[in-house]
Amino acid sequence: MSKVNVLVVDDASFIRDLVKKGLRDHFPGIHIEEATNGRKAQQLLTRQGVDLILCDWEMPEMSGLELLTWCRQQDSLKTVPFIMVTSRGDKENVVQAIQAGVSDFIGKPFSNDQLTTKVKKALSRTGKLAALTSSAPKMLSSGAFANDSLAALTGGRAEVIKPAAPAAAPRAAAPAPSASSAAPISGRGQAQLRLPSGVLACVIKAISLKDAHLLVRRGDPLPQVLESAVLDLEQGEGGEVARLNGYLHALAALEPKPDSEWLQLTFRFVDRDPQKLDYLSRLIARGTAQKHFSPGA
Repeated sequence: MSKVNVLVVDDASFIRDLVKKGLRDHFPGIHIEEATNGRKAQQLLTRQGVDLILCDWEMPEMSGLELLTWCRQQDSLKTVPFIMVTSRGDKENVVQAIQAGVSDFIGKPFSNDQLTTKVKKALSRTGKLAALTSSAPKMLSSGAFANDSLAALTGGRAEVIKPAAPAAAPRAAAPAPSASSAAPISGRGQAQLRLPSGVLACVIKAISLKDAHLLVRRGDPLPQVLESAVLDLEQGEGGEVARLNGYLHALAALEPKPDSEWLQLTFRFVDRDPQKLDYLSRLIARGTAQKHFSPGA
């Protein structure tokens, strides 16, 4: 039985691991290559052929859109399915990718189900789906859709967030961070957390280049540790949104009681794109300035 070759391109190792695990769980006969950006993917594609490309949009050195454009100019890659795995769902971005020749989209964050459905569709169109084993095990639920190695994510130890001291539940409009937290962000720290199961309004309690501590109102279903997510932050007066990819590294009740209305999440960033890191740096600097110069600070 011939193998089906898939190329996974993303600068975030966590996202690559999510994709690889999802594919291997559902398609045992699949062969996976990976690249950390478009430039390295381009180098790999000049040496060997693939049957499907799953590619991030925002990456250093060469973006997913630039790689897609290059692929469609190569005789050997013109018809290879190219699925963009991205948090960019705006109309103008979709139109831009379609004009460049994209085959399909997978929005971040994605579930195991969404990933395998898109891959099946792409491979079916090219007649490659039948080349994979038909005895695939049952897909894991999205709750079990995690990294191959928990130790690789946590540095060999599980991080636990201690609950905050008892306090009145914060108001939905603007929960007040504790005095020991990092600098509050402008716009009252309002943001949006997108999970495979839905969207949560959240408040940024603290932020660094590594992670963000978020407050969310408890709901159903509960967020899951190691679940992939996208944090949407409005930037500037133009209303543009910075989409930061990551995963939920830890979760705890804000108050030390089982029925706490609010949860505190640690959202670990996985992006290595210079533009996003620069945006985070400016955001942190602006919050620090506010801390020092706001009235009553």
